[in-house]
Amino acid sequence: MTSLPIRIDDPADPRIAGFVSIKERDLTGRHGLFIAEGTVVLRMLAAAHRAGQGIRAEAVLLLENRVEGVGSVLSDFPDSVPVYVASAAVFDAIAGFNMHRGVLALGSRDQALRMEALVASLPERSLVLAACGISNHDNMGSMFRNAAAFGVNAVLMDETSCDPMYRKAIRVSVGSALSVPFAREGSATALVGRLQAEGFAIWGLSPRGGTDLHDIPAAPRTALLVGTEGEGLPQHILSSVRTARIRQKPGLDSLNVATATGIALHQVAMINGMI
Repeated sequence: MTSLPIRIDDPADPRIAGFVSIKERDLTGRHGLFIAEGTVVLRMLAAAHRAGQGIRAEAVLLLENRVEGVGSVLSDFPDSVPVYVASAAVFDAIAGFNMHRGVLALGSRDQALRMEALVASLPERSLVLAACGISNHDNMGSMFRNAAAFGVNAVLMDETSCDPMYRKAIRVSVGSALSVPFAREGSATALVGRLQAEGFAIWGLSPRGGTDLHDIPAAPRTALLVGTEGEGLPQHILSSVRTARIRQKPGLDSLNVATATGIALHQVAMINGMI
């Protein structure tokens, strides 16, 4: 285990200020800090911390009856990371609502990667997930989980997409948002242009796509482009790339973007021999 747990009896204790009023802080922002929630995500945070790629654990806060159960995970953190423990009443008062999982960590991320630098650093054989206008944190988290499962080298998002370091997005991603490199900036047009400049075969996913998903050819560098829930990719973006569709029964307009992303990434990764 890392350093011995430190008992917290006062929700106003300044040592746990970063954990106070979690939902409110989700809305106002944490200025480079983030909350990791749950045992599996805690383990992913420990791995990211050890990897030394700009993500660090700052502190851990546990419900008193969870300490023994996460002992093996805590041992993966350096001794410099403080572990705080509280009763259920104090824990809930700190968080601002009933936190039945009882496992939280406060993390920090270095300055976000710039898109140009991230794309330029990708290997010659790469699979990229590009997203435009994704506003739902559940979908964002699921997309990162899909990306990790199917060997995506990077996730690129335009500036209108939500932050994958939001607490719920990290939780739904099962910590994959801490392991898959990503950049979020600029317009969808600029994102597509950057990928085109780097020689990526870009496929925009749309129910009206011109190519069946199974007919996408293998390519050393492939980018799958997905759009906002409901409206999908804007027409000016679709007209600038090749488009693909997922075959489905008539009657429904489209699949949920996270579901569609999982299906499409699996197929493209198979085509390119990445899984």
